[in-house]
Amino acid sequence: MNLADLRALDRLQLLVTRRLDGLLHGDYLGLLPGAGSEPGEAREYRAGDDVRRMDWPVTARTTTPHVRTTIADRELETWLAIDLSPSLDFGTVGMLKRDLAEGAVAAFAYLAGRGGNRIGAVVTEGGPAKAIPPRPGRGGARSLLRTVTTLPRGEGTSDLAELIDKTRRHARRRGLAIVISDFLEDEVRKEHEHSLEDDENPAGEARWVRELRRLAVRQQVLCVEILDPAELALPDVGVLDLVDPETGVNVEVQTGNARFRARYAEAAAAQRARIAAGIRSGGAAHLRLSTGSDWLRDIAAFVAERRHLAAYR
Repeated sequence: MNLADLRALDRLQLLVTRRLDGLLHGDYLGLLPGAGSEPGEAREYRAGDDVRRMDWPVTARTTTPHVRTTIADRELETWLAIDLSPSLDFGTVGMLKRDLAEGAVAAFAYLAGRGGNRIGAVVTEGGPAKAIPPRPGRGGARSLLRTVTTLPRGEGTSDLAELIDKTRRHARRRGLAIVISDFLEDEVRKEHEHSLEDDENPAGEARWVRELRRLAVRQQVLCVEILDPAELALPDVGVLDLVDPETGVNVEVQTGNARFRARYAEAAAAQRARIAAGIRSGGAAHLRLSTGSDWLRDIAAFVAERRHLAAYR
């Protein structure tokens, strides 16, 4: 890493620290307040409680549904599953999706590393996923961010299912897992997988959804979807010559055609709806960040909302 890279990294960390400290006040036990792993007392079931925490012996004795509460762990271990595949080398409003993903890594590493919590990562640049062992505190978060931002650029498509699976295998302790990706799949590969697995997977859901569901069995999971406004709607700028960064396929697009732009927006909305449905099906929380918005404020608003909801559970 050269001196310019170090200065850029320091500016990013300073931006994250100042903005988030200004938007989020007070320390708290973990990034997304939630259940711990130590058993606590039983209480009556309330709408929204996790049915997996039902206390059946107490329910049987009282004939009233009860859940077993848990005591939050003193130390939280967080794992980041980071997709930095070539599809993130795209942006139309001043920054690339890759820059936004790295910013999200900095923000969540900063938040999750508070109070000496441990944070590790599994990251792919388009090839096999690489694991970064968890380290505690702000120093560990800074080291992780430096490692992530200096990885060599990969080529080819990434395997999001493999990334999530490897994260699950490394996250042996109960804690928090954050998946940062644009969730864009290779449609040809997806159709091939569906044709091979129709008997076991009649709904035809993506492999990453099934791996996400497996990850959520032991972890509290947050999916951070990275996107650019041009992925939702094309501007009228005449003829565009586009290249898929993962496959190298070149396509010429006539954006002056209003009907084409309408079909594009419709297909893009359907694609994002499938991604959102997959994340919900996988049992994860969902945060969407755009290169065209104030992404740090979006992160702060999301965390504040989760804290508010947890206070009334």
